[in-house]
Amino acid sequence: MDSPSDLTISRRDLLIVGAATAATTAVSPDATAAPATSGGTVPAAKVSLEVNGTRRTLDLDTRTTLLDALREHLHLTGTKKGCDHGQCGACTVLVDGVRINSCLTLVVMHDGSKVTTIEGLGTPRSLHPMQAAFVKHDGYQCGYCTPGQICSAVGVLDEIRQGIPSHVSADLTARPLLSAEELRERMSGNICRCGAYSNIVDAMSEVAGVRT
Repeated sequence: MDSPSDLTISRRDLLIVGAATAATTAVSPDATAAPATSGGTVPAAKVSLEVNGTRRTLDLDTRTTLLDALREHLHLTGTKKGCDHGQCGACTVLVDGVRINSCLTLVVMHDGSKVTTIEGLGTPRSLHPMQAAFVKHDGYQCGYCTPGQICSAVGVLDEIRQGIPSHVSADLTARPLLSAEELRERMSGNICRCGAYSNIVDAMSEVAGVRT
């Protein structure tokens, strides 16, 4: 029978044996098999939208967001891609009159809907009242967030007209007040990195016909 001294191995040999064992167990039985090839096709769907008053039909990957459909497929680049996570509001558009973050919704979810982007609100020669008010009150600086700000502002005033309360509405059953506090709360999802917030409130107040 071997003595304990005969079974002694060096530290170097132990490390070699351990490494070889680990490598062997890490290799799966299918490691030597040929890589699988995907024979699937990209899931696509036909979507019909009324965009800025014009019916548009698109055949798109079902994973396409409304934002990418507008920018990359319809070339309406006024709607901006900011954070792409629904946190900055730069991509805000109006869908059936309601403001939404277009980066957070799939275009296939809006088949048959009416979409209004900043290009559909007004033109350089015929500005929407909110666009004109933003210009008058310097409601923008760099302008990157401005399309989303304006679309959101239009949606906000419509929400107030409909009597939809916000987190700062004192009475949820009463018509919301057109106050600076209400406007700031409702616009809080639209970030202006230049800090033109007070001017934006002034522009919205003028369009709403109130003094804040």
